Amino acid sequence: MKHILFFILFFTAITVSAQTEFSTKFKSIPAPKFSAKPKKLPEVKDPKGENSDIPGIKTPNVFDNTAITQKSKLQIGEEKSKFTMSTETDFANPGDRYVAKMEKDLDKALKAEGLREGRGELVKKNISLGDFKTKSGFFIVRFRDFGAIDGDLVKVSNNDQVVRSQVLLDSEFQEVKINLTPGFNKLDFEALNIGALGGNTAEIRVYDDKGVLITNDYWNNLAAGFKASIVVTRE
Repeated sequence: MKHILFFILFFTAITVSAQTEFSTKFKSIPAPKFSAKPKKLPEVKDPKGENSDIPGIKTPNVFDNTAITQKSKLQIGEEKSKFTMSTETDFANPGDRYVAKMEKDLDKALKAEGLREGRGELVKKNISLGDFKTKSGFFIVRFRDFGAIDGDLVKVSNNDQVVRSQVLLDSEFQEVKINLTPGFNKLDFEALNIGALGGNTAEIRVYDDKGVLITNDYWNNLAAGFKASIVVTRE
């Protein structure tokens, strides 16, 4: 029992001695000192905040930009107005409206140039194409329809004697020879009808027996039964 108590006291003494030695030799390490305070990191702002320095990026919409795409006046669901002054249907060709006017203008221009007849007022009187003197034994008379070819017919006479009972006027000149008697000769060109497009219309060229042109004339819109005449004195 004494031996056990001795060992307990011995170990107790050693433990106390060891703690005293370590406590006297331990030195604490002081905290480091800084010459300046550490810089404060900048505060990161919420990009979604109201006072954000970075402007918000908005994707442009070309349909809202009237400089790029004009907005249609017709909105979805809005009924299109059915009122119109036009007689066209939805399936009509937009160019058709100009066809009638173009044809009318062309017809007017052709009539002004003597290239088309018109159903205007007919000339219901005899007309003179001039008086001439000549030493020729005959005249060569050439006829043609200077307007549209619509079936104009002409009868040729000299001093009431029929030289050609019927001449159908065409686009090309047709030739008729008329013998002249000494002295007075009255050459008559009678309109036998009016053409399908208007009055009787003809261009006439008269040459002497040497091929010299005596006159170049015409009659326009002559009614049927009336005459265009040339008076020739053969010397």
